[in-house]
Amino acid sequence: MAEELKAVYLLTGSDRPKIDRALRRLRERFGEDSVERLSAQDASGEDTVASCNAMGLFAEAGRLVLVDGVERWKAPDAKAVAEYLAAPAPGTVLALVANEIRKDSPLAKACAKAGAVLAYEVSKRELPKWVAEQFARHEVKVSPEACRALVELAGDNPHELAGEIDKLALWADADEIGEDEIELLVAARADAPPWTLTDAWGRREVAGVLSACESILERSTRSGGIPMLVGSIVAHVRRVQTAHRLDEEGVSPRDAMGALNARHPYVAQKAFEQARNFSADELREAIVRLAELDHAVKGGSRLPPELELERTLVAITRPAGQE
Repeated sequence: MAEELKAVYLLTGSDRPKIDRALRRLRERFGEDSVERLSAQDASGEDTVASCNAMGLFAEAGRLVLVDGVERWKAPDAKAVAEYLAAPAPGTVLALVANEIRKDSPLAKACAKAGAVLAYEVSKRELPKWVAEQFARHEVKVSPEACRALVELAGDNPHELAGEIDKLALWADADEIGEDEIELLVAARADAPPWTLTDAWGRREVAGVLSACESILERSTRSGGIPMLVGSIVAHVRRVQTAHRLDEEGVSPRDAMGALNARHPYVAQKAFEQARNFSADELREAIVRLAELDHAVKGGSRLPPELELERTLVAITRPAGQE
């Protein structure tokens, strides 16, 4: 048995995809001709009240008046709606949507008294976890690294992330999505995705490595950002080291995909291209330096972790013979 509808719902928060799903469930309770959608940019509080009180052809079956962007409303608009909610029209449900609104605002208080206030929030720190939950809704497996990479690349707007997740889920067709797939398929909108650093390292561009490192750390919303970044760099250098060995053995990038744990030829080809910019000794030395860096940033050095990171990046990127 469906839950009895309240006279008003105020939906707010940064998790717009969840708000959209809640609105879709609400609209499904009404006939298509019994839903009126307004925008607070054009409709005032009085206009909204007039729509709620209007008797349509399907009034006996119930009506839904949906108003988006009510954070735009001023005090008179909120007052008009609050007065209406004291004696709402029978059979009419008012749904108000706000990006952000104070819980103690007159409009929020009136909605809480006459109906329900539904807040759907997702913090920037929890975005990777939120991304994983959205993929799970599509029954698509995704690695934690891929979730973090998507946020780094596409930004922290849940609505835009949801669009990318929908496209990736359709492409995956039940296959698991990893960091490689994110890099290959998602267009960059953020300032510095993590592979800007590894790409600059692969080209042996010291200035590019340091610039990318600075941007990544500035944009990081997660605690433990430097150790996680070091781990990502180590994984990449090990892949390039493997590519270097296979290249010397005459293995082609496509045939090396399994050994490189690369699901797309593009990823293997890039690893081979970067490997040709380093000697085997340089790659072994880079792994040693990164192991020392990992120890240093986890409390093994008195120097600031940022300084240890920059010194190591310069050392493993700079071509031999350069000071």
